Amino acid sequence: MSAPTLVAVAHGTRSATGRRELQELAAAVARRRPGLDVRLCYVDVQDPKVADVVPTVSDAVVVPLLLSCGYHVRVDIAEAVAGTDIPVTAPLGPDPVLLSSLIRNLPEADAVVLAAAGSSDPGWRADVEGVAARLPGRARVGYVSGTGPRVPDVVAELRAAGAKRVAIAAYLLADGLFYRSLQNAGADSVTPPLCHDGAVADLVLSRFDGQLVNGGKQVLTTAGSGL
Repeated sequence: MSAPTLVAVAHGTRSATGRRELQELAAAVARRRPGLDVRLCYVDVQDPKVADVVPTVSDAVVVPLLLSCGYHVRVDIAEAVAGTDIPVTAPLGPDPVLLSSLIRNLPEADAVVLAAAGSSDPGWRADVEGVAARLPGRARVGYVSGTGPRVPDVVAELRAAGAKRVAIAAYLLADGLFYRSLQNAGADSVTPPLCHDGAVADLVLSRFDGQLVNGGKQVLTTAGSGL
């Protein structure tokens, strides 16, 4: 009996580099599991949308390539699978795999800023704060959009407090407008997008396999920290 289709759902980006990175991530997942049908789709910006892909598969598992259980998981993806028996796994983050990737790529620094996309979703923000609390050096959180402290402002505050070397830990999956803005945020270094780490492809498969073991329909509606 063949395995269900893995429907990988990313946010989407206008960045050509980011699009290629997401495609390479999906391809890396497929290479790790020969014969597995991996379909890459999106919740915003790019096509195909998850709502267009779900009706084309019968036996499938949706894996959100997202870093927290925010609006896109609770609303966009949940609505796409409504009325079907297609389960939705936990998103990729927060997870110790992502935390380890950030730590591995951080250079020595006096201060660390965890840079994340902004969101008004309280569960999403709690997840981000939880990741920052586990980074070395009591990392501060900075956002690249929405409300809350902006990354350049946090970097400037740390400089004013005496930090000579400031590193940004980019809590972003792929290249795009948000990631590129970090290059001009005033820090000494920025970690690469998380999708560059081969462990992330393994994490995608881990989410998929976990759903096969657990069975049943699982659509997350609250933040579920894996840290």
